[in-house]
Parts: sequence; C-alpha cells; structure tokens
Amino acid sequence: MTGSNDTRPIIIKRKKIVKGGGHHGGAWKVAYADFVTAMMAFFLLMWLLNATTEKQRKGLADYFNPTIPVFRVSGGGEDVFNGNSIFTNNPLQEAASDTSDEIGPGKLPPDSDGSANPDETGRIFAEIENLLKGDSGESTVADELLQHVATRVTDEGLIIELFDLENSPLFEAGSVVPTPKMEALLQMVAEVIGIVSNEIAISGNTDSRNADGRDAFILSANRAQLARQRLLSNGIPDERIRRVTGNADRLPVSPEASIYRNRRIEITLLRRFSAKNTNN
Repeated sequence: MTGSNDTRPIIIKRKKIVKGGGHHGGAWKVAYADFVTAMMAFFLLMWLLNATTEKQRKGLADYFNPTIPVFRVSGGGEDVFNGNSIFTNNPLQEAASDTSDEIGPGKLPPDSDGSANPDETGRIFAEIENLLKGDSGESTVADELLQHVATRVTDEGLIIELFDLENSPLFEAGSVVPTPKMEALLQMVAEVIGIVSNEIAISGNTDSRNADGRDAFILSANRAQLARQRLLSNGIPDERIRRVTGNADRLPVSPEASIYRNRRIEITLLRRFSAKNTNN
C-alpha cells in the first residue's frame, strides 16, 4: 500500500494556441496611408482647379510640359541648320494671345497710352533670351553657333551680342566679309526678333589689331551696316532700325575680356517705353 501511494499521476497540460488573434502587423497602416495621401492629393487638385485662373493653370502645365521650343531643327530642308526654319512654331505669338485678343505676332501688349507694358516687355525679353541661349541637343551645328551668342538686358533693352571666338571669327580678318557662321547667326537673329516689333539699334565693335591698318571706326561701322543689310534681307522692316553705329575699340565688354570677345556686333531690341520714362 505504501508503494502505491508514492506513485503520483502524471498530468500533461496542453496550451491551446489560437491563431489569427492579437496583433496583425502593420501592412494595413501602409495601405491606409496610401489611401489618405491619394485623397489629400485629389482634394488639393480640386481646390487648385477652383482657386486658379485659366491662365495660371496653363502656366502650371507649361512648367511641366514647356511649349517654348529651343532651336528645334527639322532635317532635309535647305535653310538655316538644314531645316525649313529654326522654329517649329511661334512661341511668342502663342504667349501673347493669352494676354489680349488684339495682340499678335510683332506686337507687344500696350498700356492705355499705347506704350509697351514694362512687365510684359521683360517677360518677352526673357523668352527671346531662352530661344537664343537654348541648347537643342539635336544639332552640333546649332550648338556651335550658340557659342557665339550672348544676351543681356539693360535699361535700354535686350542686347544680343554676336562675337568672335579664337579660331572662329565671324568676319574675315580686317574686312566686312562675313563668314558662313555670321550669315547663319544673322538669319537666326532675324527670325527671333521678327516675332516682336521693337525698334532696333545695331553697333559694331572691333579693335585696332583686327582693323589691320584700317580705320577701326570705319571698319566697325561698316560691319554694323552689313548686319543691318542682312536683317533687312531676312524680313526685318527698315523702319524698325533706329540707329547704326561703329564704336571701334572704345566700348569693350570688360577690361578683362579677350580681343576676340570684344570683336562683336550688338543688336539691341529697344524698350518702347524708355522715351516716356525719360521725359518724366
């Protein structure tokens, strides 16, 4: 009897594991966050559509999908850069049409007194600069020509500089004979400035070394006259030319500029409101 009492029964406890209960992980949080983000973006878009004007919406669209082409070149033609035209469309005409129904190619938005709106003029100057400074990536010829172009905006207007590079002159040494690059550049500039109707000033600049014994003033003035003739032959009306001058070497770009950089033709799109501001 004693031996039987020392033997205790063995009790086995089995824990019941319930699957599917408790913490499920964070995957649902990611899905919920995506849903909330999408809804926020949707309502933000709806608010923007309601709070902006048609012109502002077009500006936003143009920011992500620019409508201003930069030296697009179509092959197979026989004009500048082997294309029918430098541009495939008229960006400034399209931009101007958003401002007034009466504005078209060759017109700047007028103020009430008929003069140009300074803000609108500045915007169009900026667009012209973009056209002249752009790197198309489609034509090595166009990119080489653009190395000869610089633009800057002053109180007088938008200055387009066409200048020599070392081993790449725009005129034959000491003469008024333009190189093929200069012919192409002047045709390009004529197409760009033909979009607007601002008056134009042309100045020639050279140096005594480049004059090669000739009068530097006469040489620079004759080169400016050559530029004027090329602009006229490429469609610029003669009445838009206000002045043509030769500066010899008296107006360098800067004291540090090379002699090649100072050999240049400057074509200035004048601000039509400058005379009004001066009189005031």
